[in-house]
Formats: sequence, C-alpha cells, structure tokens
Amino acid sequence: MNETNPRRQFLKLTGAAAGLGMLVTALPRHARADELPHVPETDPTASALGYREDASKVDDAKYPTHKAGLLCSNCQFFGGTDKTSWAACQLFPGKAVSAKGWCSGYNAKK
Repeated sequence: MNETNPRRQFLKLTGAAAGLGMLVTALPRHARADELPHVPETDPTASALGYREDASKVDDAKYPTHKAGLLCSNCQFFGGTDKTSWAACQLFPGKAVSAKGWCSGYNAKK
C-alpha cells in the first residue's frame, strides 16, 4: 500500500514544527547595548566594584589601582568598540556600562 496517510503526515509535520520551535527559543538572544539598561552606580555589584560612569570621578585614595586613561572602553570586559558610548560588560550581565567609566574589575585589553 503506497497510499499516504494524511493523519500520519500531519503528526510528523506538527512534531517537526514543535521541535523547531523549541530549538529557536533555546538559542541565545544577543541584546544590543542600546536595549540594555545602564548600570546605576547604586547597583550592589557596581557599588562593590566602585563603578563610576565617569572615570575622572573615581576616588583614587579608595581605589589606588585606578589611573588616568583606564576606562571601560579599553577593558577586556567591555563589549563595545572605540565608537561605542555604552556597551555590555561581562561583569554586569544584562546591563550596559559607560565607555568613559571605570570599576575595580578593570583588566586591560590584550
């Protein structure tokens, strides 16, 4: 019998569609930095790391590792480019930091 069974075809197609739907929702979604909320300096992690949106306002006495020219934009954890004003940071998942900012988690790009 070479006759196709419409019910069997329907079940195969719906199973494939459901599997594809689950695969698509399981893929990671990469949010653009302009969609991410900015890290407030009052954020608990930001406070713990001494994050400042403006690196010139870092208390050098409290954070002696801070030096002029060390900015989020030249940190390895910064997800932007030289022309990005705000970008994702690996230290603040789901949030964006200022390119002109700094925190004690700073680590120079290699």
